[in-house]
Amino acid sequence: MPPFIRVSGLSKSYGGVHALKRVCMDIAKGEIHALCGENGAGKSTLIKSLTGVVIPEEGTISIDGKPLPPGNVQASEAAGIAVIHQESTAFPSLNTLDNIFVGREPFTAGGLFLDKARMRGEATKMLKRLGQNFDIDCPVIELSVAQRQMVAMARALSQKCEFLILDEPTASLSAKETDSLLAIVRQLRNEGVTILYVSHRLEEIFEIADRVTVLRDGERVDTQSVANLNRSALIFLMVGRELEELTQRHEHAGEPGEVRLEVLGLTNPGVFENIDLRIQAGEIVGLAGLVGAGRSEIARAIFGLDRYSKGKVKVNGQMLTGGSVKQAMSAGLSLVPEDRQHEGLILPMSVGANLSMAVLGKLTNRGLVDPRLERDLVEKLMSDLLIKAASQEFPAETLSGGNQQKLVIGKWIAAKPQVLILDEPTRGVDIAAKAQVHRLIRNLASKGLATLIISSDMNEVLSISDRIIVMREGRISGEIRGREATRELVLDLALPQEKEVLA
Repeated sequence: MPPFIRVSGLSKSYGGVHALKRVCMDIAKGEIHALCGENGAGKSTLIKSLTGVVIPEEGTISIDGKPLPPGNVQASEAAGIAVIHQESTAFPSLNTLDNIFVGREPFTAGGLFLDKARMRGEATKMLKRLGQNFDIDCPVIELSVAQRQMVAMARALSQKCEFLILDEPTASLSAKETDSLLAIVRQLRNEGVTILYVSHRLEEIFEIADRVTVLRDGERVDTQSVANLNRSALIFLMVGRELEELTQRHEHAGEPGEVRLEVLGLTNPGVFENIDLRIQAGEIVGLAGLVGAGRSEIARAIFGLDRYSKGKVKVNGQMLTGGSVKQAMSAGLSLVPEDRQHEGLILPMSVGANLSMAVLGKLTNRGLVDPRLERDLVEKLMSDLLIKAASQEFPAETLSGGNQQKLVIGKWIAAKPQVLILDEPTRGVDIAAKAQVHRLIRNLASKGLATLIISSDMNEVLSISDRIIVMREGRISGEIRGREATRELVLDLALPQEKEVLA
């Protein structure tokens, strides 16, 4: 039987750098085919070529034996191709209902009116299928990153697609939401939908995929049955070398120093309540909990992005005024936000401009930014973080998701903070880059930086934290020393108690 999707000799370059180099790949009908590789390996460019967003310089794509016109989004959609991007492409000012049906709205009364009843019924059905029950009339901008991802998934399901591309679909989801999504993926495969599954979470690849294709530096390295691989072998194909296990437990090198961050009784009714925490110099504290437990909201409040009704925040003993980001930064506080595209970067601006924007005041000479100082800073950060970009002048939006994440981290490292809050710092980052980020965090801690890390990746929290503070439904439910922490202990504190489930 001929392949359902055939990619033959696909090539694409940017500024002389090959994003794809004569890539070939076949995907069978009804197969879950995984696509793996480091950030910058060419995965995003391949996806954009399949969906008509990018025009390849050479090569062809066919679906079900029919050639797909290059660079034609409408033709790709008409052929039954749908994609869920790593970052939500939702229209933030529209509600969930309108986002699911935008461009495909059903009408009634001979085309005079939108069939809102039908839209509402189908949207509710799709979200229920995904285990979601949030208000579909709420503007998408007010939803969490995870909820926005589920809206995008509901839109794809409503299109009755033949070929579904999932690009890091679980990067923003909790364990429960991930299980629900993987169950949906299996169901779609059983219904005959062909799936390209892109993820840095290797456990998902082994759980759900039939075969895996690995890209490295724009070229296809290999395609193998998942049953013939183990984790180490797959990592070796991705990075070309052996890699130490990321789950190795981190032990703090010495005694923590003086208190850098102190939070007392922080409360925002309905979001979080009576939050007390202290982080000392050289200490890495993990903040764990289910999505929706209030972790990101606490980080935003500490940094001054969101206001709180009562409580105190101190950095190095200095009391901060709630709602003042400027004062927080001046006191030595930095935040790498969860939503890198909307809150962490200015995508149309250059790589260099994004890396230097938080410290422009330190790069001035007689009131003007010194280009040499800025260029030297950016070159060092790009080198230290191994940011893959053709040039520091290229727009940030041209980088892969993982390299964009490195930009956000680099921007705040440039500020040389006393306290660094990292909200999902390795979301969408490949396994080699994740190890690099972890080494960077530990190195900074060894120099006295106090770090608060929020992550939905349990292995990450367990491997890097000196202490783990666990949240449940807006409150701190417990604290565990890093060396004593286990997945079971963290989950026991994070999951609602039986009486809370029944209430």
